[in-house]
Amino acid sequence: MTRGGRPNTRAEGPERRCIATGEVQPKHGLIRFVVGPDSELVPDLREKLPGRGIWVAADRAALDKAVAKNLFARAARQPVVVPEGLADRIEAAMAGRVVELISLARKAGAAVTGYEKVKDWLVKDQAEVLIQASDGSERGKTKLRPPGKDGRFIGCLTARELGLAFGRENVIHGALAAGGLTARVVEEAAKLSGLRRNDGGNAHRKGTKTT
Repeated sequence: MTRGGRPNTRAEGPERRCIATGEVQPKHGLIRFVVGPDSELVPDLREKLPGRGIWVAADRAALDKAVAKNLFARAARQPVVVPEGLADRIEAAMAGRVVELISLARKAGAAVTGYEKVKDWLVKDQAEVLIQASDGSERGKTKLRPPGKDGRFIGCLTARELGLAFGRENVIHGALAAGGLTARVVEEAAKLSGLRRNDGGNAHRKGTKTT
């Protein structure tokens, strides 16, 4: 992930064009929409709904532009009903999806929380990704560094959201082991980071490399 938590631009996987920016990029960095039978715009976060896909970069500015300039209707070539507060709805849904994926990783034994456990995973090179709450103490968070030379970092979730993922009230530190679930968490968290109004705590500490 790059600085800010977004994935590096890389030529892998199917590509799609963002209707707001006009840029063609791998679809893992975009959000798919379809138009329902009632002409209402429907976000397809899992990319499984039938119908012609309309793609927008996972970035709040791009999404706001698509809404303001009526680009969804232009892309669909028909009138489209855009739900009120679309960006906020998608952000909330994406946050829930990231929480769900981290929870699945925890149940599979691929995620841990707690400062000492996370530190132990980092020392033993068991951690593939470091997760820290966006609203956690900066002093406390700087004591842990992402794993390896190009360690990955997720910082777009709040302590409460991370708590939901780990079955606790609040969580500040977490770590993910390598695996398919972790790859999905990284991609979905990158989208969430782009949708959050601020950097969501993803701006990385000076000198830390991200992938």
